Amino acid sequence: MTKNMGSADKTIRIILALLFGILYFTETVTGTPGFILLILGIIFLLTSFVSFCPLYTPFKSSTIKGSKSKEAK
Repeated sequence: MTKNMGSADKTIRIILALLFGILYFTETVTGTPGFILLILGIIFLLTSFVSFCPLYTPFKSSTIKGSKSKEAK
């Protein structure tokens, strides 16, 4: 599992996860949409801490500064 997330990507995901958590726990967003936001926030936190996004893999994408895709090599 190679890291494919840069610091800006991780920061944005953490901020969004916190925002989603706040919206859910203050009951601003409730029901199914609130639960989906909470799950998405958890996924954002997990991917930020491991610096790996599985959705980037099929596209050979990376947000690490200075990183090039495998196709460019």
